[in-house]
This record gives sequence, C-alpha cells and structure tokens, in this order.
Amino acid sequence: MDKIIIFDTTLRDGEQSPGASLDTQKKLEIAHQLARLGVDVLEAGFPISSPDDFRAVQMVAKQVKGLIICGLARAIKKDIDAADRALHPARRKRIHVFLATSKIHLKYKLKKADAEILRLAVESVKYARNLVEDVEFSPEDASRTDKEFLFRVVEAAIAAGAGTINIPDTVGYAIPEEFGRLIAEIRENVSNIDRAVLSVHCHNDLGLGVANSLAAIANGAGQVECTINGLGERAGNASLEEIVMALRTRCDYLNKTTNIRTAEIYKTSRLVSKLTGIMVQPNKAIVGQNAFRHEAGIHQDGVLKRRVTYEIMRPQDVGLEVEGGLVLGKHSGRHAFSERLKKMGFHLSPAQIDKLFFQRFKQLADKKKEIFDEDLITLVEEEISVTPKVWQLVELTVASGNKVTPYATIKLKSKGKTFSKSSSGDGPVDACYKAIDKITGIKGRLLDYSIQAVTRGKDAQGEVHLLVQAKGKEISGRSSSTDIIEASAKAYLDAINKLLYRK
Repeated sequence: MDKIIIFDTTLRDGEQSPGASLDTQKKLEIAHQLARLGVDVLEAGFPISSPDDFRAVQMVAKQVKGLIICGLARAIKKDIDAADRALHPARRKRIHVFLATSKIHLKYKLKKADAEILRLAVESVKYARNLVEDVEFSPEDASRTDKEFLFRVVEAAIAAGAGTINIPDTVGYAIPEEFGRLIAEIRENVSNIDRAVLSVHCHNDLGLGVANSLAAIANGAGQVECTINGLGERAGNASLEEIVMALRTRCDYLNKTTNIRTAEIYKTSRLVSKLTGIMVQPNKAIVGQNAFRHEAGIHQDGVLKRRVTYEIMRPQDVGLEVEGGLVLGKHSGRHAFSERLKKMGFHLSPAQIDKLFFQRFKQLADKKKEIFDEDLITLVEEEISVTPKVWQLVELTVASGNKVTPYATIKLKSKGKTFSKSSSGDGPVDACYKAIDKITGIKGRLLDYSIQAVTRGKDAQGEVHLLVQAKGKEISGRSSSTDIIEASAKAYLDAINKLLYRK
C-alpha cells in the first residue's frame, strides 16, 4: 500500500482556533506527544507572527526529534528568514511558504496582478530553497483559483525548488467530487508534478474537510495536512484521527496506509483538549465520549452477541480501553442490564433481575442520563438487603429556603396501609426525620451523617450514610438517590427498619 504523509498543523492552524492560544511549554508538550503519535511533519508555528511563536518553534525544533519540523512563512523574505532562524536547531526542517492565488484574494487582499503573484511565488521559493533543502509551497485559496493560473503557479514553484505542493481548500468551499477532480487535473496538467509531493489542506466550513481530504488521496495526493480534534480557523480543519482511521478501516477501498501509531490517538486528543481548553464534542467521530458507546437496546443486544454488528473499529485501536462500551440509560434493554450485572459479579435470579430492571433501574434512568456501575451496585445492594422493609417511603414533599422555615410532609407505607405526617425542622432533612418519627413512633437521634456522590456528573446519585441512636441502640442506615433529601429520608428509614428487624 502507498504511504500517506501526515502533516500535523495543530500547533499552527489548530492554535488559530478562537480561545486556543498555547504558550511555549504547552506547545512543547503537545509536540512531544505528536512525535509519539508518529506524525511525519509537524508544523510548529508561524515564527514571524510573534516573539512567543518564534520561541515555541525554536524550542520544538531543538527538543523534538525523529520527524520534520516545519515553520510557516508568507512569500516575504523577512518571514522566511524568521522561519529559518527558528528552525535552525532541527535536524530535519521545512519552510512552508504560502501566497494567495484566487481572484478574490488578489483583488481585495493583495491588490496584485497574476504576473506579480507568479513572480513572488518563484522568488520566495528560490529564496527559501537557498536556506533549507525542504520547501513546501501553498497557493492559498487554491480551490477558488482559476485552474489554468493554478497550474502555472504550481509548475513554476516546483521549478523554483518546492519539494511539496500543498493545495489548500482555505475556506472549506470545495465539494469532495470537485476537489478530487482538481487534484487529478493538477497531476494531468502540471508537467513537472512528478518532482514534488502533492499535498492538501482542507478546512471544514461545510463539514467536508475529511471527505475532501480522502477524495484528494483517492486522486493521487501523497500528503494530508490536518489537526488533532479538527481544530483550526472558523469551523476547523480536517481531523487527523478521522483521516487516519478512515484509511486504516477502509484500506480495502483506499489501499493507503500511514505511519501513525493509532493507539496514541485518544491520549493525544485528550492532551490537546486539556491544554487548549476546547472540549471534544461527545458525538465526535473516533475520539468523542460516545464514539464507542451504545445505549439503544437493539444496538446493545447486537454488540453483546458480536461487536462487529455495530462497531467498525475496536476502541483499543485508538488507545481507548473500555469494557463493553454499553451505556445504560432509559433506552437500554433487559439483556444489556443483566449482562452488566453478571460482569460485576452479581448472579441474580430472573425474578430479581426483572424487579430490579422494571422498577428500580427504569425509575432511576428517568432521572439520570447515564447509569454507571456504582449506581448499579447501590441498586442491587439495596434490593437484596436482608432487612425487611417494614416502612417504605411513598412520597416526600419539602419546602425550604433562606427565608422560609423548612417543612416536610412524609407518606410511608407499612403492611398495605399508608400514613402521612408533616413537621418543621432546622433544615429540610431534620424536618423529614421528625415527620418520620411521628409516623413510626420511634424517636431517633442522629449521631453521624455523611453524603457523597456515587458517580460523576451533575445528575449523580448522592449516597447518604448515617448513624442513628434509637431505643438504646445505635444503627447505621444507607440509601441513595439523585435527590439528596430523598436519599436522606430513605437512609433514616433503613436504620429504623434494621432496628425493627433486630427487635
């Protein structure tokens, strides 16, 4: 299979995402991880843009080994000189020169004619080539450039010494079929194209960055420029992880490979997300939180029988170690529920599973978006407790506030009958306990009380542990709920039921 060169521009174009500014140390940390990931070319920054960016490129060039370190430059001598100085420590270095070529950019941004652009392209590439052996040239906004003029510029840049020609879809304007055809036409119409690697740099304004990159590869592109998590200007760039895993997963169709160590993908994604402060959307392909998770009962059933029914990649392939990948929620089925319990070591009867699933689990799932293992442990332990439930909570209503005396109304059930009492208290929990005391006739004194989140997230269950003194005995109680007042009331009832059971 042909090997595609992966050119990572996370530290340059990716950093141009609004709010994604990286200092030198963060850039260096990401650069080392990109080297471990196995990228072939690392565009470390735009040295002329700021003193900090110059230092960052210089530090990456000095410390990161085993790959080509690249610096960006406009077709201006001072930019090229700055890139050369910053890249000086690198053993393998590349200067990447860019110059706009579309009529829109020439008219409104550069205010130059075609002939002048052609001259600048040749002069800048020659100047850079005298400084370093490896020069890349990009005709900016290539996808909106007149084709005949684009062919002339590319041919002239190669003749001047550019070893890589990058065709950018700078504003994400191209459609895959159209962009693939453009790459094919460049190969057909540029006489010296065999002397250079043809590269592409696709933006994602229409959500087609990866699709355009793959179309280019299918039509002869040998390098793709991309970023981790698809970071970049506006809607971002083509995503490295999506391109790489598409080439790996569909090597039967594309017949291409890369040097990327895919088991490093997830770690790299999380590092970039953490250091830039830009979170990865949950449904992001390859590295999103939900990429290898299944909630729908039909999907879960299929995955349990054979993972390939609903997964085209293994999570381990991208460095994500997951057990099962089944997300339990309100859409989950009994099969996935019972399988999860078995993996956790609970061997329950079908009747117990049915009761847990259709009563406790479904009730909890209506309150929580996702059920974690800790939630299930709590459910099972409460359900299979040997303590008979003499008193059960039916309903709880609480009124509280910083200018309101806390007040609670409790309804309990025992032996088929329902009892209701109300009480005020120092706080909502105290009011609940006093109302329970009125109904049960047992006056308890709280000796210890603690609450902690069972799982993560804003909708996590709170688990209450308490110690109650009643009738000369000390009894512990425990319960959980997404509502901490409910959990507190149920934990108190658990203690009372234990007292009555012992008696």
